[in-house]
Amino acid sequence: MIKPAVNLQDLRRKIYVKAKSEKQHRFWGMYAHVCKFETLETAYLTARKNKGAPGIDGITFDDIEQMGRRSFLTEIQRELQTKTYRPTKNRRCEIPKDNGKVGILGIPTIKDRVVQGALKLILEAVFEADFCPNNYGYRPQKNPHLALAQVRRSILRGMTVTIDVDLSAYFDNIRHHTLLEQVAKRFQDDDIMRLLKLILKAAGKKGVPQGGPLSPLLSNLYLTRIDWMFERARLQTQEKGYDEINYHRWADDIVILINPHPSKEWIVERAKRRLAEELSRLQVSLNQEKTKIAYMDKGESFGYLGFDFRKAVARNGKQFVLMTPKKKALINIRRRVREVISNNLHKNTKEIIHGVNQILAGWVNFYRVGHSSKAFSLVRDYVEQRIRRLLAKRTRKRGPGFGWKRWSSQFIYDVLGLYWDYKIKYLQPLGTSR
Repeated sequence: MIKPAVNLQDLRRKIYVKAKSEKQHRFWGMYAHVCKFETLETAYLTARKNKGAPGIDGITFDDIEQMGRRSFLTEIQRELQTKTYRPTKNRRCEIPKDNGKVGILGIPTIKDRVVQGALKLILEAVFEADFCPNNYGYRPQKNPHLALAQVRRSILRGMTVTIDVDLSAYFDNIRHHTLLEQVAKRFQDDDIMRLLKLILKAAGKKGVPQGGPLSPLLSNLYLTRIDWMFERARLQTQEKGYDEINYHRWADDIVILINPHPSKEWIVERAKRRLAEELSRLQVSLNQEKTKIAYMDKGESFGYLGFDFRKAVARNGKQFVLMTPKKKALINIRRRVREVISNNLHKNTKEIIHGVNQILAGWVNFYRVGHSSKAFSLVRDYVEQRIRRLLAKRTRKRGPGFGWKRWSSQFIYDVLGLYWDYKIKYLQPLGTSR
């Protein structure tokens, strides 16, 4: 057991160092750290910062602050220490997907979010030491732009045959017994395992719900064996220090890149077969229809994290990797802007624009690292059109067009405050490290 640390940050650092240096060590006595008031308060503050809708009990963060945060957390601590805590069922929330279907989010109550967040703070300190560098999703010091930069780097290093992997309902099919076995390899702590079983059981017989603070960590852990399998393949197939294959994963978004030389064709078939075999052991299915091989040297493209990747030729004759937002991304942002406006017609114009700005800022900040100028122009024109149409309805000044002359761009942006920062910021080159 690790000795108690001065604070939570110090404790997590010590746990990580021990887990990193002793790969076979099984931690015990960790449940006491989950129950600490400091751990619970950190989990609560993180959940409040992330905002989010209330769970099935309808209790909001404002309600908790009015009732008293300390008493709320003290009661959770008591339930955990006396082992009387029982998670509540998640509130199901449908969210539209790019393909026209809907995804299901499982929204835990704030109480359950605090418990999950506290457990995550301890589990994460151990499993971060075990995760592979090619796994970027929902991890400290990692972000989607790093994953995109690594994919681009692999292409620039000549790996232009790509396997665009699509998993069928990945989060819904994670098997609890397999996941618990993976956790037990690192935790010899009955109370930790009991709490984790309760949380998983509340979500159903299988799967981890998208929406809880613990789910990203657990979903990452489930595929760790595959991450390391491809890392070993990368090292074993290297020739004169050059990679012949690389693998990049963000949650369930996976791409495998391979040298296109005819002598390396066996790697493509071997990679597909080994991936299918390992996923089968985890009882995760490949979506055969959407899992595709693309040959970039032949002009084909593939999608990753909302971008289309393809090779292009610059005016100076040099080749580069073209990254453009997928068509679905443009359709999605237009739909979201339209919904924000139509669902808030009871508000004044500036309030509606504030809501639109929040949507645009997040979307643009994500896509500004690609070759997104054309896409940004289309989105900016569409948003201006929707705002002018809103103004026309509210002032009853109907006429031809969308009011481009009646409401100038200066009025739309300077007076009403519509989001305007569509500046491109290209991905920074990576160093020699992976």
